[in-house]
Amino acid sequence: MKRFTAFILLLACSIAWPPSADARKENKSVGENGQEARKAAKQQRKIVNRNAKKQRKAMKRYQKAQRKSAKQQRSRRK
Repeated sequence: MKRFTAFILLLACSIAWPPSADARKENKSVGENGQEARKAAKQQRKIVNRNAKKQRKAMKRYQKAQRKSAKQQRSRRK
């Protein structure tokens, strides 16, 4: 249970981490031009989706490890 809590805290910290210097610079360069704004929004969506996918995969790996550990615990008791 402690590992699960630590994992959740790690995920929360990674989400709340400030954006990189490149992302900050990109946001400053977006002007009144609608095309630039759409391009920046698309790139931001791609970054968010990529990070969400990484988090989903990490959560699946963690859950799989938990199931495996629980299965081993049950087999040891018998």
